[in-house]
Order: sequence, then C-alpha cells, then structure tokens
Amino acid sequence: MEQERITKVCLLAGKIMLKSGAETYRVEDTMVRIARAFGVENAQIHATPTAIMFAEDMTSPTNFVRISERVTDLDKITKVNSISRHISAGQLTLKEARQQLLTVEKDNNMFNTWLQVLAAGFASGCFTIMFEGMWIDFLPAMLVGMIGYYSMQKFNEKLKIRFFAEFLAAIFLAIAAYFMIQIQFGVQIDKIIIGSVMPLVPGLLITNAVRDLMAGHLVSGMTKGTEAILTAFAIGAGVAVVLLVIY
Repeated sequence: MEQERITKVCLLAGKIMLKSGAETYRVEDTMVRIARAFGVENAQIHATPTAIMFAEDMTSPTNFVRISERVTDLDKITKVNSISRHISAGQLTLKEARQQLLTVEKDNNMFNTWLQVLAAGFASGCFTIMFEGMWIDFLPAMLVGMIGYYSMQKFNEKLKIRFFAEFLAAIFLAIAAYFMIQIQFGVQIDKIIIGSVMPLVPGLLITNAVRDLMAGHLVSGMTKGTEAILTAFAIGAGVAVVLLVIY
C-alpha cells in the first residue's frame, strides 16, 4: 500500500505539471526527486507530451497516465515545484504531499476570459509598434488582436481541435484588419496583422521544444516542435486565405 501511495503522488505531480505546460525533462526530474525522497531510489520514469509512464524499478509493473489536454499555467508548475522541494527537505509526509497536490490540481487561478482578451489586445498593439508600425495603428491592432484571441478561445471550446480554431481565428483576424483599413481607422494592414497574430503564436511551446531537445528528450522536443510548426502554419494559412481573396 505504501508503494502504491508513492506511485500515485509521483504520477499526480507529473500529471499536473505536464497538463500545465511544463517541459518533459522537468516533469521527469520532479517525479524522480519525489520518489527518492520517499525511498524509491531506482524509479523509472518516461514522459511525453501526451503520457507519463512510471515504474518503481526496472522489473516492476509500469503505471500509465494519459494527458489529453494541455494549457499554459505556470502558477501550477511553480506550486508543484515548491511541494517537491518541501518533500525533498523532509517537510511533508506522503499524505500531506498528496493532499497539497490535489488542492493544486483543483485550483483554477486562470484569469477570466475578458481579462485575457484585453491583455491580448494590449499586447497586439505593443507588438505592432515594436515591428515599426505607426502609433495611429495601435488602437486598430488592439481591437483586431482582441477579436482574434476571443475567436480562437470560442472556436477552441466548440471544435476541441486547436489547429482549426487558430486557422479560423486567423481568418477573422485578417478580415477585421481589412475592415479597419476600409473605414480608415488604420493605415498599415501588414503591421496590424503581424502585431495581432502574436498572442496566437505558441511561444511557450517553441521554447519548451528547444529546451527538451537540448536536454536530450528528442521525442518530446520533436513532437512539440512539430505542434508549434503546425500551429504557425494554421495561423499563416488563415491570414493568407483572406489576403488572397481580398487582393
């Protein structure tokens, strides 16, 4: 029973981190540290973006957890890392660690949708200026960025397929940018579009792909890199479709 509890705690910690957008090497390292802190010295762990496998030894039965959804929640990653450090320092019992991890899993500290949309819009305006756009295009880019990000959120809720959601959001974004130019509320459609798509770009995914590759996790690194490329292709294709039809 004790070994089973250790396994559950390790898998729960890894599951929370992987679902929150952590790198696979960080997930494996955290699980190994927790296992060692509770006396499992030779734990065998393998994590991919969609699954975690855990065994207490090379000849022990393997336990498997499937990861079907992933979001970006750095707060949960930080909390699990903190719990892991407390476990390694001997400050938490097995029962306390599991209870704290369950609390972290249930927490929903994500900002509400409208605050995320507003932040995406502000970021879009800033990116437009950063890419040498005109200040007169700041507000149009902000509005277009809000439309694009909100569309992506809603399409993702309905379709459950992120690539299609981003493709359709990019179409709405490009149409909105063209409308801004038509009503003479903006000047440079290219700068507005470039700035507005930035909140949709999978920056964390690209960063994690590179970090996993550098850490020697080639499968995870290639998987995340491919996902990032497909996402970028979906965004670019959506914008291109509208520009080809309009021009």
